[in-house]
Amino acid sequence: MSDRRRAILEGAARVIARRGVRGLRVGDLAAEAGVSTALIYYHFKDRTGILRHALSFISDRADRYTGAADGAGAAPPATDPRRLLERILLLEFQDLPEVRENSTAWGELRAHTVFDPELRDELTAAGAAWVEEVAGLLAAVCPAAPGAAVTAAAERLTALLEGLSSRWLSGLLPVGHARDLMRGAIGVEIGRLGRLAMKID
Repeated sequence: MSDRRRAILEGAARVIARRGVRGLRVGDLAAEAGVSTALIYYHFKDRTGILRHALSFISDRADRYTGAADGAGAAPPATDPRRLLERILLLEFQDLPEVRENSTAWGELRAHTVFDPELRDELTAAGAAWVEEVAGLLAAVCPAAPGAAVTAAAERLTALLEGLSSRWLSGLLPVGHARDLMRGAIGVEIGRLGRLAMKID
């Protein structure tokens, strides 16, 4: 990705996080990114193109920081799927400017589709990929659990994360409490899958 293209997408994430999707104006984005409006149109064609690429950029950026080392400074071993599951979910609750911005922008883009379906396909695909990733880790923790139950658990965990994230970003929930609730929910879902696996055996 070129430096200017990256600057535009970083600017789009900042503007969306500050003003929402409806507040995203190409002129304001150009000023935020330090480029001309013509360059924005050259790279992204129109406002919908900007939003689609911004969504992809935000999703990729989340993958980068949830794949980073944990708070102790050392990444959990790749052979421990439960710790890896906890890491990718709990790192969504880092009280860091980039994470707050990313989570806010994601929430704004998701809320935008309630009123305008232009990004619905992209958001559906991104959400499905996230559920699939979480389900894969849950299946590794509880390999004997039924596939449908694993997918349902992944859907509940990702939906809960989005709800907790919204409350945290709104100032309704301290970040530490959000992490504790998420950690507890992971334990509940793994326990439920373990019991289902035992019934099958």
